[in-house]
Amino acid sequence: MASDGGAAFAAYLKQKRPQVEDFLARFTPRPEDGTVHAAADLARYLYEPLARFTMAGGKRTRPVLCLLGAQAVGADPICALSTAAAIEYFQSAALIHDDIADKSELRRGEPCLYMTEGTGLAINTGDLALVNVYAGLLADTSLENDVCLRLLCELTYMEQRTLEGQALDLGWVRDGRWDVSVDDYLYMASHKTAYYSAATPLACGAICGNGTDAQVEALFSFGLDAGLAFQLQDDLLNLVGDPSEQGKDYRSDITEGKRTLLAVWALEHLEEAERHELQQLLVSGTADEARLARAVVLIEASGAVAHVRTYAHELADRAKSRLESVEMDDHAHEVLESMADFFVERLG
Repeated sequence: MASDGGAAFAAYLKQKRPQVEDFLARFTPRPEDGTVHAAADLARYLYEPLARFTMAGGKRTRPVLCLLGAQAVGADPICALSTAAAIEYFQSAALIHDDIADKSELRRGEPCLYMTEGTGLAINTGDLALVNVYAGLLADTSLENDVCLRLLCELTYMEQRTLEGQALDLGWVRDGRWDVSVDDYLYMASHKTAYYSAATPLACGAICGNGTDAQVEALFSFGLDAGLAFQLQDDLLNLVGDPSEQGKDYRSDITEGKRTLLAVWALEHLEEAERHELQQLLVSGTADEARLARAVVLIEASGAVAHVRTYAHELADRAKSRLESVEMDDHAHEVLESMADFFVERLG
């Protein structure tokens, strides 16, 4: 099938996003009881900050993938809405906590939650989001007990893998580690991004729709490949994308000394003098445009940009091949292939 540039996936996302947002709005967690003052304070200090953060934006890609997973196995996507909401609450928790760890200032164009509410309350709000990953599923009486238990196991596995990836990413930076190999990076990125960004949402949607084990596994494997391709495209856009599309984050991966595949590949393939120069730029914290541009020149000279771009497209193609051996809804299959294209062809 020829690439549609992600058009079918973009259309599906636009169509299903309102369903997700309506469900999130209708089932926003609230305090159950308490004195008049306690209830008002709980709303102010905990429940309203989470509701505002969760409803404030985001493309809803991950929860929509839950719906797509259900449709792929021939079910009504509505059956996966509570799971979709669970995935979105995990996203809220991850972003709230990540902003604190990264000392970020803005999220979705607004001051980060910890900057408006304080670090303690922001951590607590992120923890409530994690609670709601499970609370919403347990409250969904339409889910059979065995399906609910399987979903809880999948989500727990996803959370652990994501935390493992985050630990490696943060730990390597804290300890000034530059002995990270390409395989190390791919392991970290798959765990930190691919599980919760694509693989688990699709698999959980298929579980909600009573898909076969083969269908669930195919969608999960598709999501791992596509999710990693998505991360690699993110890394490329940060360094060699359109500055107007990237905004203030353009080339921030260099400033922050991130261990991206681009950086790791370059450090493995440059000659000693250039490798030393690039490493010094990556640890300097520089935001100077000329020095950032020099770092990009070194990375491109190593062949890293060409390698990562090629590998991202290979992952997208491999993701599509995962779907060939199982029966799936025709429209969902088309959208999934379009999604793989979208992940590596998007410009922002």
